[in-house]
Amino acid sequence: MEQVPTSPGERPAETGASLESAYTASATINEQGIVTEWSEGATRLLGYVPSEVVGLPAAHRLADVLGDAARRVPSEQERWSGTVALRHRDGHRMEVALLAHRWTSSGGTVKWFVVSAVGGAHRSPWDEPLKEWAFTQSPCFLAIFDTDLRLVRANTGMERTLSLTEAEMRGLRLPEIAPDPVSDETERRMRLALDSGEPQYMEAFVHPTGASAEHGWATSLAPLRDPDGRVHAVCLAAHDRNGVEGVQHQMLLTEEVGAAPIGTTLDSVRTAHELADAAVPRFADFAVVDLLEPLPRGEEPSSVPADGPVTVCRAAARSVLDGTPESTVAVGDTTSYPPLSPPVEALVAGHGAVYGDADPALARWAAQDPGAAWIGEYGAHSVMVVPMRAGGGTLGVAVFSRHRRREPFQPEDLRVAGELTARAAAGIRNAYRSGREHTTTMTLQRSLLPHTLPDQAALEIASRYLPAAGEAGVGGDWFDVIPLSGARVALVVGDVVGHGIRATATMGRLRTAVRTLADVDLGPDELLTHLDDLVIHLSADEGDQESGGETAGGIGTTCLYVVYDPVIRRCTVARAGHPPPAVVSPEGSVYLLDVPAGPPLGLGGLPFETLEVELPEGSILALYTDGLLQARDHDIDEALDSMFAALVRPADTLDTVCDRVLTAMLTHRPDDDVALLVARTRSLHADQVVVWDLPSDPSVVATARRQTTDQLTAWGLEEAAFVTELLVSELVTNAIRYGQPPIQLRLIHEKNSTLICEVSDASSTAPHMRRARTFDEGGRGLLLVAQLAERWGTRHAAIGKTIWAEQSLTEY
Repeated sequence: MEQVPTSPGERPAETGASLESAYTASATINEQGIVTEWSEGATRLLGYVPSEVVGLPAAHRLADVLGDAARRVPSEQERWSGTVALRHRDGHRMEVALLAHRWTSSGGTVKWFVVSAVGGAHRSPWDEPLKEWAFTQSPCFLAIFDTDLRLVRANTGMERTLSLTEAEMRGLRLPEIAPDPVSDETERRMRLALDSGEPQYMEAFVHPTGASAEHGWATSLAPLRDPDGRVHAVCLAAHDRNGVEGVQHQMLLTEEVGAAPIGTTLDSVRTAHELADAAVPRFADFAVVDLLEPLPRGEEPSSVPADGPVTVCRAAARSVLDGTPESTVAVGDTTSYPPLSPPVEALVAGHGAVYGDADPALARWAAQDPGAAWIGEYGAHSVMVVPMRAGGGTLGVAVFSRHRRREPFQPEDLRVAGELTARAAAGIRNAYRSGREHTTTMTLQRSLLPHTLPDQAALEIASRYLPAAGEAGVGGDWFDVIPLSGARVALVVGDVVGHGIRATATMGRLRTAVRTLADVDLGPDELLTHLDDLVIHLSADEGDQESGGETAGGIGTTCLYVVYDPVIRRCTVARAGHPPPAVVSPEGSVYLLDVPAGPPLGLGGLPFETLEVELPEGSILALYTDGLLQARDHDIDEALDSMFAALVRPADTLDTVCDRVLTAMLTHRPDDDVALLVARTRSLHADQVVVWDLPSDPSVVATARRQTTDQLTAWGLEEAAFVTELLVSELVTNAIRYGQPPIQLRLIHEKNSTLICEVSDASSTAPHMRRARTFDEGGRGLLLVAQLAERWGTRHAAIGKTIWAEQSLTEY
C-alpha cells in the first residue's frame, strides 16, 4: 500500500494532502472473462469480497456495456488502458481508470492483470516543487536557453561541471560561457532544434574543469513547446558517458576478477602468483605479493610492529612490462618495509588504502625504501596497498600500482582487490595448515614405521614406503617385521583406509596391537580375529565421539600376516581383505599364494583361514599394499604382469628388487600410499638344529643335560654350557612333572648370535611364574629361567605347547 509522500519534518495535515491513503485495486481475469483473483484493494474500491467475485464473469460488475474497443482487444496487443463504469456493491455507479496487461504463464495460460490507482488522482501539493527539485537535482547536466540562445536556467550539475553559478551564466550564450569549438557546434545545433522543432543529439560537450579532452559525453538538445505547439526555448541535457560505461566496465571487471583462479592448489607460492596474475593487467600495471617472514605459527593472530621495519618474503611479482623491472627484489628473497610506510600502515590497520601521486606517504616511502624506487622511476601515479588476512591473522601484504593507465584507483577497485587478497590469503593459510599437518603426519608416520629391520636368521628383507601424492598426503599403509620364538619371523603389511593424522594414528594402534598379539605366539588366523575385534571396539569408541566418519576406527582396514619357520621351511599365511603375497621360486617361476580371502577388519562375524605352504630356500616373498597396483593406468592383470616381470629379474640385492618393482609399477607419484616388503627365505640346516625325544621319566633329566653339553661342545659353545644345562634341567623337569608325553627337547643355534632351548609336551596347560614362599620346595623353576634367559615364553600348538628360552651368545 503506497503512502502519500511528505517533506522531511512535515506531516500530511500540514501540507493539506488528502488524509485518505492511495492504494491499488487489482484483479486477474482469464481469457474467458472469468475473475480468477481479487485483491484487498479491489474489495476496498467496490465493496465485493473475493468469494462474491472470483469464478464469476467480470462483466457482472460493469455498470454499462463495455465499448467495442475494450471488448475486442487484438490478440497481439499486450496492454490496454481506458475508463470503465463499474457498479459498487451498494449499487452506485463508479468511473474507474483501468490499466490492463496481458501475460502468459509458464504453463501457456493467458490472463489479463487489471489494476487501478485509487486515491492518487488528486493533485499533489508538491507537484510544482517536485518539478523544480527534479530539474535542479538531476544527475544530468541541464540548461535552458531561450530563442536568442541565451541561458535562462541551469541546474546544479551544470554549475558544478562548468564551475559557474546560474547567476553568473544567466543571459549569456554558451560560447560566451565556455569558449570552445564544441560550444560553437552545440549552439548551432540548438538553433537547428529551435527552427526545426526536432531534437538534436551530439557526442560531445564543453570540457568540464579538470576533465581530459578525451572525456566522453552524450548531449541531447530538445525544443520546449507550449500547449499550442509553439517552441519557446531549447533544453540542453548532457551526461557523462564515461561514468555509465565506467560502471559497466567495473561490473565486468568485478565479474572477471571474481572468476580468476586463486587458491587452486595447496601451494602458497602458486597462490601468490595466481593473485598477481589476476590483478595484472586486469586492473593494475604492477603488483607484488609479500608474505610475512616468518609466517605466523598456530592460530594466534599475528602482530605487526607499527614503529619498526617489517620483514617480508617476495612471493610473487607481475608487471605489464617485460621482466617485471619494477621489482628489484627477486621472488623468494626477503626485504623489509620501513616504519610508517604504506605497506606497514596497512598491515597494522588491517585494511587497505589508495594513495595518489601527490600523497606525501608515497614520497616518504620512496625516499626511505630503495625497493620503492619504482614509484618515481616508472611514474606510478596511483598505488593501492591491501593486507592479506585470513582466520583472524595477517599473512602478508599485496601492493598494486598504475603507471600506464591514466585513471587512478577508485574505491570500487579497492573492494575488488580486497576480495582477491582475501581469497589468496585463505588459500595460503590452507596451504600452510596443510603443510604443517602433512609434516606432523609424516613425523608421526616415520615414528610408527620400523626405523630399522630386526636382525634375524630366517629371512633377508628389504622394504619401501611411498606416501600418496597430492592433497591426500600420508595415509595409513604400514609394514612390520616381528621376530618370533623358535627362530620364526612374522611379516605384516596393512592398509588403513583414509589419509592424514587420523589414519596414521589408527595405523600406529594396529601395529602396536599386532606386535602385542604376535608376542604371545598366536597363529595368523587367530591374530587377525583378535585384530578384527580391536577395530570394532575402536569404531564404537570413535562413533560415540563423532558421527559420520566413514573410516571410523579403521573399519575397512586390510592386513596380511605371514609367519615363516626356517627350521621346517614352511610359511603360514592369513589375510583380511588384503592382496595375497607373490612368490618367486628359486627356479624363477612367479605366482600368487592362494590364500583364502578373509573380510576387511572391522566387519566382524566372519572367520579367517590360513594357508600353509613349504617354500624352498631362496624363495622370494613380496608383500605389498593395493596402492602399488592401483597406481597404474592399466587393469589389474597388466599391473600384476609388470610386478611379476620386475620380481623375477635376477638381482644382487633385495633393495634392487624393490627399486625395480617401484620403477615398473609407478610412472608418477601414486594417488594412494604404497608399502612394499620383499623377503628371501633362508633355512636352518641340520647342523644348526638338534631334537631329542624324551621319555616321561625324572631320570631322563640328567641325560638331557649331558646331551645338551655334548651338542654345545660340538657347536663350540662350551661357555654357554652351564646356563643352558640349568635351563634344560628346569624345562624338562616341568614337562615331566606337569605335562603329558610325548616330550621333546630341541636346541637351535641361530646365526652364532642366539641359542634357543625348547621343550614341548602334549599338555595345553601353560605354566605361570610365581614367587615361592620361604619354606616352599618348588615354584622357583620359571623364576630361574626368567633370570637366566634373555627372553622366554610359551607357544601353543594344535596339540600341546612349547616352553622356550633364548640366550644371547654375544655375552660369551
